[in-house]
Amino acid sequence: MKQEEFNEIFRNRTKGLALQVINVVGELKYSDALGILRKQLIRSVTSTAANFRAVCRARSERERFSKLCIVVEEADETLFWIEMLTDAGFISKEKMEDCYQESEEILKVMAAYKKKIKG
Repeated sequence: MKQEEFNEIFRNRTKGLALQVINVVGELKYSDALGILRKQLIRSVTSTAANFRAVCRARSERERFSKLCIVVEEADETLFWIEMLTDAGFISKEKMEDCYQESEEILKVMAAYKKKIKG
């Protein structure tokens, strides 16, 4: 697969995941604790998407690697906040399953990409 194709696929996947998360958690009723967890999840998932876009536009390999490190960190954080929401009982694991699986796949691919660039 060409780099441009890879970039396009993962720009769409990371953005799609962000939109999916926003839609799923946007339906939940407000509480202080839920508000904090929801905000953190939305921040991490949108940061994953935004920073992957920055990876695609990097001006150097060092910049690409640096942004990719952020993508991996934010993707992992997204998994953490999904786990917090489900473990705290604010939303069922079933409702978040697709988001969780997509986040996990994105994290695995980005971690492997990071390793390849560093290697």
